[in-house]
Amino acid sequence: MFNKETEYALRGLVYVQIQQLKGLKPGIIEIAKEIDAPLFYTGKIMQRLVKMGFLLSTKGKGGGFYFDLNKEDLPLKTVIQAIEGGKAYSGCGFGLNSCNEDQPCSLHEQYAPIRDAINKLVSLNSVQSLARDYNDGDDILLKREKTID
Repeated sequence: MFNKETEYALRGLVYVQIQQLKGLKPGIIEIAKEIDAPLFYTGKIMQRLVKMGFLLSTKGKGGGFYFDLNKEDLPLKTVIQAIEGGKAYSGCGFGLNSCNEDQPCSLHEQYAPIRDAINKLVSLNSVQSLARDYNDGDDILLKREKTID
């Protein structure tokens, strides 16, 4: 649904929050491994999230990524908009630039409620709420499926 950068960013943010709830600050190698993402790409994404003000980071022993505890919860929509822009909530299902209320494509009316539902979903959920759900055992966001040998 979202581009890979957004998917990795969301998973990375949730992982950092899960670890922070345990009093830990994960580094790039750990984050990449746990969210099943390429190491260097994860590094670029995490640094971009720091530059955007979503995360903090420290270098050296005991360093890693973490959230500012004085900030409010980070809505998923805020992260998605920062990476992808607002097109995910207003764009055409076919990706047409000319599709709008006055000149709708053939999917326009059917896609609008789906787009609105996604907008509501990402507005009501935050990185922190997903991390809390994970810690409560209700979420499989980062859990890997175990294979039977």
